[in-house]
Amino acid sequence: MSALGWGRRAAGLGRALWPAGRPRLLAEEEAFGGVRGHRRSSSASPCEQDRRKDWGHAELLEVLQARVRQLQAEGVSEVTVKRVDVALAPEASSAQSPGKAWARAEGAAPKLSGRWAQKLDKEQRLMQKRKQRLEGRLQKRERTLAWQRQLRVEPRLLSGRLANQLQRWEQGAARSPWEEQLAQLLQEAPQRLSGDAAKASAVRGSDVRLEGQRQRLLSFFECCLLTGHLPLAHHVLVTHHSRSRQQRLLTLAMYNMVMRGWAREGSFKELVYVFFMVKDAGLAPDLLSYAAALQCMGRLDQDASTIRRCLKQMAQDGLQLQGLFTAVPLGEGERAELLRAVRKAEPTFRPPPPPPPPAPQLNTSPLLREVYAKQGCPVSYPRLHLPLKKLQDLFQQQLRVELATTVTVQSVEKAQPPTEEVLHARKTLADLRATWETALYQELQETKASEARAAREGRPSLFPYLCLLSEREFVGLLLQTLQALPAQGESLLFLAHELGLRVFNRHIVQRKQLSKQVQVLEQHYIKYLHLLASDTQVAERCLPRQWWEALGMPEAPHEQPWPVSVLVQLGKQLAEVLVQAVQMPGSLAAPRGPGSLIPVLYHVYSFRSFRQIGILKPHPAFTQLLEAAAERTLTFESTEVPMLCPPLPWTSPHSGAFLLSPTKMMRSVEGTQQHQLLLERCPPAQLHGALDALTQLGNCAWRVNGRVLDLVLELFTDKGCPRLGVPAPPSEAPRPPQGRQTPKSGLLPDLSPADKAEMRRELARRLKVAREMQSLRADALCRLSLAQHLRHRVFWLPHNMDFRGRTYPCPPHFNHLGSDLARALLEFAQGRPLGPHGLDWLKIHLVNLTGLKKRESLQARRDFADQLMEDILDSADQPMTGRRWWMEADEPWQALACCMEIARATRAPDPAAYISHFPVHQDGSCNGLQHYAALGRDSVGAASVNLLPSDLPQDVYSGVAAQVEVFRRQDAEQGVRVAQVLEGFISRKVVKQTVMTVVYGVTRYGGRLQIEKRLRELHDFPQEFLWEASHYLVRQVFNSLQEMFSGTRSIQRWLTESARLISHTGSAVEWVTPLGIPVIQPYHRDSKVMIKGGIQSLTFSSSGDTSQKPNTLKQKNGFPPNFIHSLDSSHMMLTALHCYRKGLTFVSVHDCFWTHAADVAVMNQVCREQFVRLHSQPILHDLSRFLVKRFCSDSRVSKSVWVSRLLDTLLSVPKTGAFDLEQVKRSTYFFS
Repeated sequence: MSALGWGRRAAGLGRALWPAGRPRLLAEEEAFGGVRGHRRSSSASPCEQDRRKDWGHAELLEVLQARVRQLQAEGVSEVTVKRVDVALAPEASSAQSPGKAWARAEGAAPKLSGRWAQKLDKEQRLMQKRKQRLEGRLQKRERTLAWQRQLRVEPRLLSGRLANQLQRWEQGAARSPWEEQLAQLLQEAPQRLSGDAAKASAVRGSDVRLEGQRQRLLSFFECCLLTGHLPLAHHVLVTHHSRSRQQRLLTLAMYNMVMRGWAREGSFKELVYVFFMVKDAGLAPDLLSYAAALQCMGRLDQDASTIRRCLKQMAQDGLQLQGLFTAVPLGEGERAELLRAVRKAEPTFRPPPPPPPPAPQLNTSPLLREVYAKQGCPVSYPRLHLPLKKLQDLFQQQLRVELATTVTVQSVEKAQPPTEEVLHARKTLADLRATWETALYQELQETKASEARAAREGRPSLFPYLCLLSEREFVGLLLQTLQALPAQGESLLFLAHELGLRVFNRHIVQRKQLSKQVQVLEQHYIKYLHLLASDTQVAERCLPRQWWEALGMPEAPHEQPWPVSVLVQLGKQLAEVLVQAVQMPGSLAAPRGPGSLIPVLYHVYSFRSFRQIGILKPHPAFTQLLEAAAERTLTFESTEVPMLCPPLPWTSPHSGAFLLSPTKMMRSVEGTQQHQLLLERCPPAQLHGALDALTQLGNCAWRVNGRVLDLVLELFTDKGCPRLGVPAPPSEAPRPPQGRQTPKSGLLPDLSPADKAEMRRELARRLKVAREMQSLRADALCRLSLAQHLRHRVFWLPHNMDFRGRTYPCPPHFNHLGSDLARALLEFAQGRPLGPHGLDWLKIHLVNLTGLKKRESLQARRDFADQLMEDILDSADQPMTGRRWWMEADEPWQALACCMEIARATRAPDPAAYISHFPVHQDGSCNGLQHYAALGRDSVGAASVNLLPSDLPQDVYSGVAAQVEVFRRQDAEQGVRVAQVLEGFISRKVVKQTVMTVVYGVTRYGGRLQIEKRLRELHDFPQEFLWEASHYLVRQVFNSLQEMFSGTRSIQRWLTESARLISHTGSAVEWVTPLGIPVIQPYHRDSKVMIKGGIQSLTFSSSGDTSQKPNTLKQKNGFPPNFIHSLDSSHMMLTALHCYRKGLTFVSVHDCFWTHAADVAVMNQVCREQFVRLHSQPILHDLSRFLVKRFCSDSRVSKSVWVSRLLDTLLSVPKTGAFDLEQVKRSTYFFS
């Protein structure tokens, strides 16, 4: 039998025994060089093809012979295999691979059959797979070893003396062990740097760019150690140290980090190399340096004499042995090895006992004395309405969500019927995604290899960051990003930043999972629930933070966020991987076009707000494919979704809210650190008020108002209703104007230039409207889909705050800070009986939502609601088919929800016993002006904003409008044309926005734009007078406010001038709120950061570093409104803590306070009392003293002209009036 015939028969045997319908393994297809199907052309020479076939036949014969011997030994039927020589048949097709021969020989199958043949076929496939897998592992291992052999270990020292010393020791290593060398090296004084190196050291910390580069380098070393790439970290350290310009980037923390890594490995030689570099850099080892050396000695069981010399040198450096165990963060294993080494030198040494838990510190603020009083003040902290077992189940659900890091919910878009077109689109999409997974995996591997080469060559590299997650996780993240990309595209900078953040968050969750923090958290959280559950009792009722601290939960080490430049660069690299790997057949874009692959994503440039930015935009064909597939799922990050269990109590600036996902107590622009540094420097007790208030707000349980949600979804899935805040679908977007042809032909040629220009403007306007509609629709889709997902569930909204202390829910899409529609979808999960006055408050609240009767008494509003009861019940029963009275309200959806609640309550057998879940709101009367009037004790201003008791509520906006009308009438009589034109057009609505925002720093320019917008809405106002009229009115509004609030304007000017002078001294404005929250304004001159290379060089502004010069304009304009915001947040937190102490459910939207209808009166009393207590403090004088101490007490700058002027200004605190704050307690309409 010829070799070719044997090959064909053997191939036929394998094909015949192959399971029907089973696809061939990819590894085998690759081994045989082809798959079944049409013949592929080959560029290999005939000689090369013959060699390939020869190798394939020889290998097949070898396998068959081995298997026959094995089967004969097992007693299987005798099979004789004749040894043949592999010969090349002249007629063998040079283009036909052995795989093709296998496919052709199926006819031989019936001649050879039996159980041994099946086993033979299976064995051959398994052996082929194992061989390929082993070859892949060996190749990968060989590449890794070759790569590590290229990494530098020995340093090149800048000091000639140290370099010679290192060389002598290396040559005499047999006579002088490395431990001895370390002991001698520690006695060396740090080398004095000379020349350029000394100058470079002198400017360390003075250059903002240097600091940014150091942060990036430190995070690089940390990631190297976390991913097991210690040799790479050492190589980069050696590379930077050997170059004087790069050495100035290195800090002792970086040397220590690498030393600690070698200590864990027990690699003493490499550790000594790092010590040489520390001395060469002019740095003195600290406790962490000695801890690494001693730990390594303990791990290697070194002799006691070297350890004694090391401890002696440490003492001479002024470092205490006890500090190794108290001041150095060590793991259990590291601590054991360190103790082993120390006891070898000092057998009687005992490590200091762990310090006793610090005594609970008490907040000494006079405003919080009652909140933390142990005796004399009865408390009735509220409990949740859920039993312990239910809360435990909810905790497990939330834990699973955060470990998965994403949540997939069903979309509420109208479901498409499963037509043939839809099914085909879904199958096409599934096939593409399977292909993309493979392509992304390969592209990621190539990217990692490229970044590894960059790191080896000493260039900036992302290699360790790309090793933090598995390729599978990266692929899932990128496909999720592709799915969520809007049709109009997304800014590459924004996309890169988001991708970097998501990688960081997933990395943190994984670290917590691997370090067993999850198990510890679970044990403590179950105990924590005993304080909140409805069916448990605790020995002493206390605040959630106090209970959590008493449980002794060890605080996890704070994870330092990566620098923004790292986040952006990593995200940019991942985005480029996505662009390169994700392709689709060109036939999807043009059915008759070529079948070649085309990119799914395109990088284009577009102008937004007069700036050209790079955008990643999906191909229209891909967008159409997604629309055709009509997939009904949305994917969110776990931190974007409300929690399914009570949040962790806030116990520190970086510990609280979500179970595992990292959350900052104070939100800020990414990259700014001064806020976090100020918080961490605070005494812990100083922040107790803010921590407890945030915890209390987050502990409020919510549920979805199902009846309102059903009505909204009915409109949403139809054609929307923009008048009611339900966005219309894209099909309702305005079409291009008539007269415009296809894009190729452009505008009609017979149009005049003016008509063409007008048509282009109209086209741009319609495109803008279409984009806005699409954005609103997407936002509503997220909100409504989450509401539908959470229907029938209880959920929580963890809170944090901005730099002024204003609080916000962490989940961004579905919360009570949204629009009227968003607020109407939410109600308290825990109900309360209405009691004797609850129904009255529901009626008052409904009238408030309509926007009517704003200047009427509470009794008049109740009577008005009674008169409208028929319309109220009709709205509740027939919201879409009845008289639809609710649609005319200022807040229609909340008004409808309130109508439904009133209807249920009035129809209950006993309205007072009706359990209401509806939140009732109480709003401040222009709250910013209220704080200004209280600060200045301004009687006239106080009366205008309801700080004084009165029978009817005062409306400051109507008062300003009336004063402006007086000025207008006077000017009209003097013949001022614009004053005459404005007759009859000055109303409360025209001036309201400007009056509301002037207290928060709006300028005359911004106020003019606001008034112009209001005037433009008046159809009968002559549009040619818009600019002149708005300019005139804004001037009169400011004059009116000066007349009515003279004290307010003087305080504003004092704050503005103080901030201007502070910024001229080179500092940003800082202060401390009455509740002890440190505040610093994050307005600095921008420094540009550039990420070069790739599809686009990204440039973004960084203005958060305090070493940069302050932006004087933003500092002075921002101080007055930010200071007032810090006061209103203090008032809200005080109200929240005292309401919690009284057992009330309380949440807020800044100066709008929410509670149950039965508790409105109690909340109003607390609100007024805490406002009086807050402003009874000498707030302005305390601020003056703080600013003088902070900015004028330094003797080095006290002689500056700016400081002298600042001191004079700060000491000139505005004088106050004679208003009596106690009157606020009797003001019914203070909050109403």
